Amino acid sequence: MFTRPDALPDAAVADALAVGWDLPVTSVAYLPVGFGSHHWSVRTGSGERWFLTVDDLEAKRHSADEPPTRGHARLDAALRTARELRDAGLDFVVAPVPTSDGELLVPIDDRYVAALYPHIDGCGHGYGEYDSDTDRREVVDLLVALHTTAVETAPGAGHEDYSIRTRDDLEQALDDTGQPWDSGPYAMRARLLLAERAPLVDALLRRYDELVASATGDPDHLAITHGEPHAANTMSTDAGRVLIDWDTALIGPPERDLWMVIDEGDPLVATYEARTGTRVAGALLELYRMLWDLTEIAGYVTYFRAQHTDTSDAAESWVNLVDHIDIASRWPAIS
Repeated sequence: MFTRPDALPDAAVADALAVGWDLPVTSVAYLPVGFGSHHWSVRTGSGERWFLTVDDLEAKRHSADEPPTRGHARLDAALRTARELRDAGLDFVVAPVPTSDGELLVPIDDRYVAALYPHIDGCGHGYGEYDSDTDRREVVDLLVALHTTAVETAPGAGHEDYSIRTRDDLEQALDDTGQPWDSGPYAMRARLLLAERAPLVDALLRRYDELVASATGDPDHLAITHGEPHAANTMSTDAGRVLIDWDTALIGPPERDLWMVIDEGDPLVATYEARTGTRVAGALLELYRMLWDLTEIAGYVTYFRAQHTDTSDAAESWVNLVDHIDIASRWPAIS
């Protein structure tokens, strides 16, 4: 996130590092990078460098009435999956460092939890599509290795249920577009935008439900998946490309990852199928592209219906909402 939470001073972050990992911290610095978790760079007296992520459990909820403990459990299961993959020899998995008690998440307070990572020397990449076919082939290589790893490697991993996070908030917002929204500077414009696009959002929801109803239930068509292997969740290092940000890892169809890297009819589809023995389902690629857009729309509508201020995070959220709710151009068959 670009804006640090007021409730998290550097002293609280340093305390969590000392309590959880017994690190002799000399400095911590907030990093306005990424969009989801909060990040700090960490230095110790011995010169070691670390990377700390902090997640807001309120933002992790999937529905309005879900307790924060559910979000904590999902996050812990995802990060534990990454740790188990790394321990099984998948060196491209950047996994969190366990505490002496074997925990991967350390609570800062009732709302925020921290995870510690080694500092990675390498080159990051911008959010969005990959720059070249060479980049995509590198990531397909990683996904082949990931998807052919036995699901038993991560016994505690969560399983895909195809739910749209905060769908209940979105559906309530669709019902409330005739009422004033006064939760912050972007509330009214979000209401007007949603009211204008409501028929298309509703049509997209219906089409998504149709795809879920016909989704394969084949237990052989499941793999350990990262969940968001877009360009910004990779880094190029001297040892090769690595995958970061495993907080959405689940067992699910491989298309959950593949749609971000390949399209139906892409030559890399045949490459992936030959190397894994798994047929890529075009309908599932469409399903996951649609799930991404609907989750983004629902998340940003929820954000703007809650109390917010005019921060750089709010400005970026507005840009993203405008982009993803442009259903007419993103989903011409729906419109």
